Amino acid sequence: MDSLGGIGVFVLVADTRSFSEAGRVLGVSPSAVGKSVARMEERLKVRLFHRSTRHIALTPEGEKFLERCRRILCEVEAAELELSEAADAPRGKLRVSLPRYSGLFESTIASFMRQYPDVELDLEFTDRMVDVIGEGYDAVVRSGDMDDSSLKRRRLGPFRRVLAASPDYLRQHGTPKRASDLQRHACLHYRYPATGRLEKWPLKLGPEAQSPDLPLTLVCNSVEMRISLAVGGQGIVCLPDFTIRRELASGQLQIVMEDRTRGKGTMWALWPASRHASPKLRVFIDHLAQGLFP
Repeated sequence: MDSLGGIGVFVLVADTRSFSEAGRVLGVSPSAVGKSVARMEERLKVRLFHRSTRHIALTPEGEKFLERCRRILCEVEAAELELSEAADAPRGKLRVSLPRYSGLFESTIASFMRQYPDVELDLEFTDRMVDVIGEGYDAVVRSGDMDDSSLKRRRLGPFRRVLAASPDYLRQHGTPKRASDLQRHACLHYRYPATGRLEKWPLKLGPEAQSPDLPLTLVCNSVEMRISLAVGGQGIVCLPDFTIRRELASGQLQIVMEDRTRGKGTMWALWPASRHASPKLRVFIDHLAQGLFP
């Protein structure tokens, strides 16, 4: 492989920490990837990776070289895009992982497809934390704290996690005013698929107060199921506010304990730091930001 191709192989191995995974992405054998890295090490007269039977890791020299290689690839990609994007409309396949939030993406995705018919969308809706680079995604959309240095990010918009229940449920069981009141209510909980842990409700507590043990009336990993049950008067649910916009607007659900919760969050679009955002990715992210958080 030429020098620029070798740099691309090196960066991919550094990102995936695996000759096999890099070979899978490139469509070549792990042996071909290993030979490419070995030729580069021989040419540079320096070792770029520590290798063992189980894993590989960058040497200090490899870490320094990686920073420069990322900048080189970004400049090359930016130069190519400058030459092509002026004449070319966004087109081609775009593989994106999105969270499974009921009612959030449908209308925005539909309007994007109407506006950009030459972009082929390959979307996976999942709550698991995916490996953006290793699994070959162009981008992912996630909420929470994002500090992965191998990924670039753009803030799509803010949201709140709120407690909500149906008016009928609140008429029958009363409206909770403080965290301790929830111990007398039916609570509909979310379990994270990746870890099996329960989502913690964002309750404001006093300096000496302890978080109450909430009744486990229902535990599941479905946003849609909990919304349906809450609308049907089966209990109180904790959800991002954007997942129940329609139910709040129609009066099917109402927020409770608004002054006693602190669940602010941010939705992000993330993509590999080694890649310049292509026209199709840029317009997709722009469309999400405008459609989801106008």
